[in-house]
Amino acid sequence: MAGIALATAILVQRYLGSLARFARFVGELSGEQEPAMPRLPFAPATEELASAAATLAAGWRRQRASIDNLAQSAQAIVDGLPDPLIGVDRQRRIVRTNRAARALLGSIGAERDLSTVLRHPALLSAIDALLETGADGNFVNPDQTAVDLVLSGVPEVEVIAHARRLPRAAADGSLALIVLHDTTALRRAERMRADFVANASHELKTPIAGLLGFIETLRGPARDDAAARERFLGIMAEQADRMRRLVDDLLTLSRIEQHEHARPDSAVDLARVLAGVRDLLQLKALARGVAVDIAVDPGLPRALGDYDELTIVFQNLIDNALKYARAGTAVKVTARPAGTDRVAVSVGDESDGIPAAHLPRLTERFYRVDNARSRQLGGTGLGLAIVKHVVNRHRGRLDIRSTPGKGSVFTVTLPVVP
Repeated sequence: MAGIALATAILVQRYLGSLARFARFVGELSGEQEPAMPRLPFAPATEELASAAATLAAGWRRQRASIDNLAQSAQAIVDGLPDPLIGVDRQRRIVRTNRAARALLGSIGAERDLSTVLRHPALLSAIDALLETGADGNFVNPDQTAVDLVLSGVPEVEVIAHARRLPRAAADGSLALIVLHDTTALRRAERMRADFVANASHELKTPIAGLLGFIETLRGPARDDAAARERFLGIMAEQADRMRRLVDDLLTLSRIEQHEHARPDSAVDLARVLAGVRDLLQLKALARGVAVDIAVDPGLPRALGDYDELTIVFQNLIDNALKYARAGTAVKVTARPAGTDRVAVSVGDESDGIPAAHLPRLTERFYRVDNARSRQLGGTGLGLAIVKHVVNRHRGRLDIRSTPGKGSVFTVTLPVVP
């Protein structure tokens, strides 16, 4: 009996050891490892179970790898879409976004309510209506809708939010997809066309009327008057040149506005820009008896922007300063760092200054403090509007300070290359 008991104990111990090895093997399989198949001679049924578990685990790993690849491919496709896309679940929580959405709205954490990202009551009400169900659990409203939105920022972005409910929730929980289609350029183009017609017809009406009057006079009473002909032709040339400048500025403004929502990303040497503008305006400065002094801080960081557009900005500002500065004075241009991530360029003059009541409207199209003097000096009323839109495109800032009787200072602050 003692021998039988001893043999039974040894067999049971080895069987239990086989079960323990089988348990460890299954545990390693569930831990996503690929352990070697254990030898279980004292538990052949358990060895068959181990073999079946290994086969099942290998198949499960293949299936999961295939699902992961599909999920990655789906996300890559979603990220490749040019329009921002947001997926929300039945509780209106964000469960999926693409690269364009993150670029437009910033970092979007998962499981956040849509209202924390897009605080637009019309859109939130539309999504709630899209996800609304009746007493029977079925959806009660159509499966798609569209809402016009304006996203705040500098500049503002106009979008159409197309929302569509899926037939059933996706694997990630998405039940409704929201696609934000940017219509800023289209709407801006429509407004620009309307503004161009209105502004051009208003500003061109006077010189065109003058030209027609002079032509009629030259054809009639002044046909044989050489002195009058020379005087009238000079005036007609001035009016034609005024129209040319006006059309050039309108086209420049329209081109800049069309791309205002797209931020430039080139590195620009502001010292080079300012030196080039000074060379362009040197003859005008000499004719006016005004000096152009440029002071650039050593080691000034490069600005993030577009070289040609920044040249237009400072050409307009320095040209304005030359027009209104008193003879024998200097236009002072300074470029210096402004904090750790900005650079400021100031253009100051010694002039009659601008009354405070006019400062908020200076960047409006065709707004002039003194209409007669502005036209006499060759201004079109569009220079500061162009400056404002270029600065907005660069995500910068334009500050204007003026003291009547002393002069004005226009300061442009721009981001620097990180």
